[in-house]
Amino acid sequence: MALTGRAGIIGMAVACGLLAAGLTGCGVQGAVSDAEARRQSLELKALLSQERLLPDGFSGPAREAWQSPLAKASSDCRAVLDAATGHPPLRALEGNAAVSFQGDVLGELAAVGMAVYAGGEAEEHLEDMGRAMDGCPVLRGADPTGGTRLRLSELTLPALGDEAVSRQLRGRLHGYPYALDLVLVRQGDRLLSLVHTGLGTVDVRRTVELARAFAGMAR
Repeated sequence: MALTGRAGIIGMAVACGLLAAGLTGCGVQGAVSDAEARRQSLELKALLSQERLLPDGFSGPAREAWQSPLAKASSDCRAVLDAATGHPPLRALEGNAAVSFQGDVLGELAAVGMAVYAGGEAEEHLEDMGRAMDGCPVLRGADPTGGTRLRLSELTLPALGDEAVSRQLRGRLHGYPYALDLVLVRQGDRLLSLVHTGLGTVDVRRTVELARAFAGMAR
């Protein structure tokens, strides 16, 4: 849908505002109308916010989308985390939402984003993010003296969705022990992004429980 003149500028501003709220994408080329993107995004947010589907050890209500503490990392490293913050790849995006939940363990958090794509693009985006993971063996902060260094390694999980990729990050964030499990799951035309973080360590069993719960929502 072409956006021209004052009406087009206003329409684009609205779309960008929704992106900031973790509800939709900005600059999407020809996927769906703004109204349809908003409708799908609101439905996705309601879906992700269902507390009854949370595994034991996590509680609602759903909070705002996670803000990554690694926003100044390299482009490959940022790309693998952005979807869980409400900023998924934009090509053919039809709608998206992101929320987070507090865990019972001190410093534990689960962040989840879900995006819907047209034309089989969910599969392409998952492949792209898998390559981005391979391009980010070590994640460092913008300041080399800032004490941030996280190493990515394989995270073996049971089968999830139609296909999935996962990694674990372990190391230090601003000098403090930090752990993050990242799981990306494609279910049909939907792409799920899950981040499970903690201070020093996270329980991979809880990561699996979270991934299964939210992947089930994507069906």
